[in-house]
Amino acid sequence: MTGIFQTRLPYDPMVPRPLPGIQPLDPATWLQVDDAFGLQMAERARLLAARRDDVLALLPEARAAADELLQYVLDWLGENGQGYDISAKDVLRPDGVRIDLDRADPMGTLGHLVQEDLCLMEKRGDEHVLSAAVLCFPASWRLADKIGRPLTGIHVPVPDYDDSLAKRVQRLFDGVQVGRPLWRFNALRYGAPDLFQPRSRMVPKDLAEDDADYPYLRSERQCVVRLPETRACVFSIHTYVLRLTGP
Repeated sequence: MTGIFQTRLPYDPMVPRPLPGIQPLDPATWLQVDDAFGLQMAERARLLAARRDDVLALLPEARAAADELLQYVLDWLGENGQGYDISAKDVLRPDGVRIDLDRADPMGTLGHLVQEDLCLMEKRGDEHVLSAAVLCFPASWRLADKIGRPLTGIHVPVPDYDDSLAKRVQRLFDGVQVGRPLWRFNALRYGAPDLFQPRSRMVPKDLAEDDADYPYLRSERQCVVRLPETRACVFSIHTYVLRLTGP
C-alpha cells in the first residue's frame, strides 16, 4: 500500500537543530495517535502477516526487555488515554479494531497496538545493541542489517555520523533516565510515499533534501525511553508522510 498521508506535523521541520537535536519529552506525549492512524495500522497488520521476518526481530537475550516493553506500553496507554480501551485479554484501539494480547509474542502484539515502530537497545559492553524491534516502516534501512549491531554499526554509513557524534549519542543512551524521556525529529524529501522502504546498506537511498522530483516529506518523531526494570532503552519512531506537490 502506498499514499498513506498525514495532513500536518506536530512540530516545525524547518527549525534547525544541531545533531543529534535531542530535547526533553513530556512523558504523557510519548505515543501519538494522528489522522492516519487507521490506515497506518492496517498497513502494519499487512506487513506483519506477509513479511514478518522483514519487520520483526527478537534476540533470545532480549525477551525480558520485550515482555517489559509490552506491559510498559499497556500501562502507558491506560494512563494517558489516546482512545484505547484495555482489558486483561485484549485492547480496543481508537479505530475500533480489537487486538488480542498475545504475551507469547510481545513485539508482534506491540506492532498491532501503536503507530510507532519500537526498537529495543540494550547495553552490551561499551555500547547499546539493537536487541529487538518491530519495524514496519523502515526509512532506507533493513532490520536484518542492524539487529544485534551496536549504535556505531547501526549508523554506518550515515553521513555526519562521525566518531564525535557517535560518542555523544552513546552518552545520550547511557544518560537517559526513567521517567525523563528524550526526543528528536528528522525530515527528508522522498521520491515515493511508501511507508515500508527497506534498503540494503549497499544500495543508494532514494531521497533528497530539496528537489522538485521528490514530492513527499517524510519525517520521523524519534523518542528514547528508559524501561525501569531491565534498564533497556526504547527507541520509538512515529513516521509522518506529507504530500508536498501533486494531486
